[in-house]
Amino acid sequence: MERFGSPAAIHKAGRRRLVTLLRPKAPRMAERLVEDIFTALDEQTVVVPGTEAAAVIVPKLAANLTALLDQRKELAATIEALLESHPLSKLLTSMPGIGVRTGARILIDVGDGTAFPTAGHLAAYAGLAPVTRRSGSSIRGESPSRRGNKHLKRAFFLAAFASLSDPASRAYYERKKAEGKRHKQALMCLARRRVDVLFAMLRDGTFFESHTAPQAA
Repeated sequence: MERFGSPAAIHKAGRRRLVTLLRPKAPRMAERLVEDIFTALDEQTVVVPGTEAAAVIVPKLAANLTALLDQRKELAATIEALLESHPLSKLLTSMPGIGVRTGARILIDVGDGTAFPTAGHLAAYAGLAPVTRRSGSSIRGESPSRRGNKHLKRAFFLAAFASLSDPASRAYYERKKAEGKRHKQALMCLARRRVDVLFAMLRDGTFFESHTAPQAA
């Protein structure tokens, strides 16, 4: 889109040129993408008003997006370097599902964990502690909290999802599914359980071990 920002320019460039341009970015998909593009072009029978104006704007927008993606890569590399130099880096990433981004998020919001008296306090801060809903004299049961640090909650949720390749985490997830919980609910339960494990790791300064993985509710 940076080089050929209109249907006419794309068509004029030709399949071979586009494949050559796309292959470094998408080695496996380049030819299929180009075929899909030309199939769409061949089916186009109406020229939309403003196409010429779009041909001027689209390349600039695409160039801005490329610049943003490059900045994101640079920032990710910087964050990775900072995380690797942190004393808790290896401890955090020893836990299945915690990578550079989630590890950095946890370090930013949790630190060494000493600000939280218990794992329950950390879970509440992350919005992973269930809330009991009451209406008058009736109790409607527990439901996910809508409070807490949303960025940290998302990090724990994504880490739990990534940990499903770990046998112990998968077993805990499947057990929750067997209890009737849906996919997202089971993942939230797993994320909450992993908060307990992570809190113990931070408190004791220990690395993750398979027998410390979630075993029971």
